[in-house]
Amino acid sequence: MEKLLVKTTKRSELVDITGQIREAAAKSGIKDGICYVFCPHTTASLTINENADPAVKRDIIKALSKLVPEGADYTHSEGNADSHIKSVLFGESLNIFIEDSQLLFGTWQGVYLCEWDGPRNREVWVKIVGSR
Repeated sequence: MEKLLVKTTKRSELVDITGQIREAAAKSGIKDGICYVFCPHTTASLTINENADPAVKRDIIKALSKLVPEGADYTHSEGNADSHIKSVLFGESLNIFIEDSQLLFGTWQGVYLCEWDGPRNREVWVKIVGSR
């Protein structure tokens, strides 16, 4: 297993970690298998989405801010209940196929760490399983 370190700079942002995941997969030497990606945080999550147009990231954050607003009438005492809810909507893990030593993505897809309670230093755990 490899632990990736991701430094976020805003309260809410999507950080493209596709390159780091590709590097981890390449280092593993696995030719055919699965890349498991896990986020061990309760106020951050993971997603696969378009990585060609940066407006997509902004639109996702804007829509979620309306859907789950910061500072609404939540009962969680730390003041970050919206961050927990947003994390639940996206989830903490992804599975990516590896074939011929390449991660399989759609044309416009990339992997994002979704920060909902930053800025923070985050970890993303990557485990590659398969055959060489």
